[in-house]
Amino acid sequence: MLFRHKYSDGVWIDLEQPSQDEVRAFALEFGISERIESELLSPTLSPLFTCDGEAALLVMHFPSHGHEDGTAKDQEIDFVVGKHFVATIRYEVVAPLYHLQKLLETQQLLNADMALSTDELIEILFAHLYASIREHTNHVAGRLVRVEEQMFSGQERYTVRAISVVSREFLHLEAALANQEGPLARFLHQLAEPAFLGSSFTERGTRIVSERQQVEHVIRTHRAVATELRETNTSLLEARQNAIMKTLTVITFLVLPLELITFIFSMHLPGTPLAQNPDAFWIVIGIMGIMLGFLALYFARNRWIF
Repeated sequence: MLFRHKYSDGVWIDLEQPSQDEVRAFALEFGISERIESELLSPTLSPLFTCDGEAALLVMHFPSHGHEDGTAKDQEIDFVVGKHFVATIRYEVVAPLYHLQKLLETQQLLNADMALSTDELIEILFAHLYASIREHTNHVAGRLVRVEEQMFSGQERYTVRAISVVSREFLHLEAALANQEGPLARFLHQLAEPAFLGSSFTERGTRIVSERQQVEHVIRTHRAVATELRETNTSLLEARQNAIMKTLTVITFLVLPLELITFIFSMHLPGTPLAQNPDAFWIVIGIMGIMLGFLALYFARNRWIF
């Protein structure tokens, strides 16, 4: 699928799942070198920057909204920029680019004389992409708020996995942005050269870098919150387990003397106390009750129970 948007001094070409013929036609129209053309024919596993003098290629991977189980997913976008054109090549639907297309089409209908330069379009492209990552981050952080509410409502056993899933997603977001840093910096530096957009693009490039850093900072902050919640959740689990163990230990100490008394009076040996007494059962029950009361009072005074 091909989208073409003309602006004041150039054109934006967006190719979605391009065929070899479409890539070839694009390369011939804008004078793209064979090296860059070959990179566009198939996905690239890692971020990449290259330049052939006439056009600059930047391959980047942007994290997308995954499933609630924290499954990580990256979407590749290849940027090819010349002095009077911008091209984005992708191998699946990328929501921010689709929304930007619709926005530009609407603005063009409302204002046919809208002036838009190549450097402005590049900044808008990256702004929409990083805004999408920020929205993704806020969505994940919203899940973290729900996890926190569950954790402090006595469901800490069920929030262990949820916190791990959220932390995993924040880690994936942070790693994706960290991998972009080097290639993006070289790409923006190249665009500021006279052969491309010139020194006027330097300030826009700085804003793009700042946008990436700001999103990265937000992700790190939320990840730190997730780490603290995990430690708090672990402490709550340990406190609950300690309380359970203390309760079981107290019950054992209460029951053990009673079991000993029961065992002694059930041996049926000659000379067993109260063996011939018709009220032996109630006497033994009374002894056990008195002992149980003294033990319970002792444990309560030491605050082992209640």
